[in-house]
Parts: sequence; C-alpha cells; structure tokens
Amino acid sequence: MKLRSRIADGLPDIVEWRRSLHADPELGFEETRTAAFIAAKLREFGLEVHEGIGRTGVVGVLRRGNGPMVGLRAEMDALPILEATDRAYASKTPGVMHACGHDGHTAMLLGAARLLAQAPPPDGAIAFIFQPAEETLGGGKAMIDEGLFRDFPVGSVFGLHNWPGVPEGRFAIHTGPVMAANDTFELVIEGRAGHAAMPHQTVDPVSVAAQIFQAWQTIVSRNVDPADAAVISVTQIHAGDAWNVVPQFATLRGTVRTLRAATRDMIQTRMTELSDRISSAFGAHAAMNYTRRYPTTINTKEEALLSVAVACECSESAPMTELAPSMAAEDFSYMLQEKLGAYVWLGSGPAEGGHNLHSPHYDFNERLLPIGVEYWFRLAHRALGTSFTE
Repeated sequence: MKLRSRIADGLPDIVEWRRSLHADPELGFEETRTAAFIAAKLREFGLEVHEGIGRTGVVGVLRRGNGPMVGLRAEMDALPILEATDRAYASKTPGVMHACGHDGHTAMLLGAARLLAQAPPPDGAIAFIFQPAEETLGGGKAMIDEGLFRDFPVGSVFGLHNWPGVPEGRFAIHTGPVMAANDTFELVIEGRAGHAAMPHQTVDPVSVAAQIFQAWQTIVSRNVDPADAAVISVTQIHAGDAWNVVPQFATLRGTVRTLRAATRDMIQTRMTELSDRISSAFGAHAAMNYTRRYPTTINTKEEALLSVAVACECSESAPMTELAPSMAAEDFSYMLQEKLGAYVWLGSGPAEGGHNLHSPHYDFNERLLPIGVEYWFRLAHRALGTSFTE
C-alpha cells in the first residue's frame, strides 16, 4: 500500500484525536488528561512510554537495532483564551482553548508514531517528545532539566508549527534564526509624591517615565544595525490613583525581542543605562528588573537542509526558504541550544478573518494533518539514514 493511502486510511482517527484534544484543553503544566491520552495511545501502538518528564511531559520511544536516535517534538498546552468559535468540538473549559494548534500538532505526531510503529526504520530509535507548557512557561527547558536528553540521547531534534499567512500545505524552512529571543522587563521609577497643584515640590515619576519611554525607542533605530531586527515594546504604564496627586512611583513593563545574542546584550545594557541616567537627571531613582526568557530559535544548517528535502517529498510546492524570521518566540529554542535540529513552519493558509494564532476565533486547519504525518514519517526515516520505499 502506498504511504499516502496508509495515511488516508488512518486519518479519521487522527481527526477524532485532534477534536477530542481541542474540546478538552489544558494550560501549561496542567496537561494531565492530555498526557494520559497520549501515553495510552503510544502504549496502544506498542511503544515504550515515559511519563512525568518536565512535570507533565511524555516521551514515547520506538527502537530497532542499535542505531542512532532522532527526536520529534510536539506541544500539548492550550492558552487562557475564551473560545469564540461555533465548532461542535469547541472547548468545554471556559477561558481555555487551543488557539495555537497544539492539538493538531499532537494529533499529527501521534499519527506518525502509529505509522512508524507499523513501518519503522530498520535501525535506530525515535523519541516522540510531547512537551508541556510551551506558551510562556518554558516546558521545553523543564524537560531538559529533568533529563530529557540524558535519558533519550538524540543526535538531532525536530519541531513543526502550523503557520497562518503561508500558503496552505507549503513549508517554510529557515537556515539559521527562525524565531526571536523573548525577554521581559519591569522598570520602577521612584520620585517624590506631592500635590499636583504644587509640582515644584515633587519629583514627578510620570514625567520621568515619559522621557525614558521615548529614549528607549531610539535604541532600535540608532543602536541596532538596520540589517538586524529587534523590538522594544512597552505594554504597560502604571502610576497614581488620584486626580490631584503626583504619585511616588511609576512602573513600565513590556517585552524585548531580538535575533542575535550581541543585540540582546546591547539592548539590556542600553535600557538600563538610559533609565538610570534619565531618572538621576530628574532627581528620581530607577530600578530595572530585566528577565531573559526564551532564547532565539536557531536551526542548524544540515538539519534545515534535511527538512527541505523531506518537505519537497510531502508538498506539491517547493518550501519557502527566504522568509524573514518571526519576532515571536518559541521554547523549542531550548532544545536547539542542546542539540542539532530544525523547526519548520507548515502553511495553513490566510490569517485573515480570525484565523491567526492566539485568536479566540482560531481553529486548526485539519487539511494539514495528513501532510504533517507524512513529513514526520519521512523525516524519521531520512534522519536515521534510510529512505522509505513504497
């Protein structure tokens, strides 16, 4: 039987799994039902199953012979969003939904695991990594910290994400940076409170905050190479609670996104320097709390090229290889810091009409399911040195 016929025969199950996961979403590090569902399926397929890695993570292993091991990863967590679709399988948990497609990613990898158990590479091992808490909580790092790559010594690891805005069924694959590093900051400015009608007796932290906000915007425009990319976004400004009082404190919070380590270092330094100096000049005091979160997601060249070769077998359209990186972040970056590998985008079509990621109207494009299963199946074979013969 041809590979695509095999996938088509199993597709109703995969659709059912996806819809079941969508209807029962769980937030990061709370994916107990999701993890149990995955573990049960992997056991049903005849794989060895390891649970509780990174709190709720699951790894299924398929072994044949003594060859190398490759890792294939999907995420399990949902988002704190109230679903606004009218699907029959819409979230049954108010305020939680799969608005990023992790339900689809999990279903695709489960489908590939079943198919690979039926037609495995002749020599080697595959670790099917189902990761918790991708959305902001760093579940990938948690799995690594708890021995993921010690216990499952993969030579390379691969990830996939559906991507609105890329033509449906077409892959986008980068050689080098794919997604940005994600940092957050909180700056607290302390002035001297007083009567708003007597501002000369105060040190106004609101005015200082305005000056710092403006100064920070010059960092990207005047300190970052125009050929590089970086974003500083102040997303919160909080100060005061009365009409006629100059407050004691003002707080600025937000996010920084960068692609290069040197740019990341420079921006953190410049933000702190400018806030200190401007505050001092106005007689105020600034305290910066700058937190580095996800690192840059960076594909290694050979693994990216391998993904390109596999994508060419799975899609009628050649993969897009010249797209700019996204300034969103992804905690698969932690895995790519430890291992060779590649993270690819699988186009899901137009993003208009609420079909963009993290929208309450989002729903995973199920036409991608067979493409994803085929990609994982062929990639596993190629990564272990074989090419599947139909």
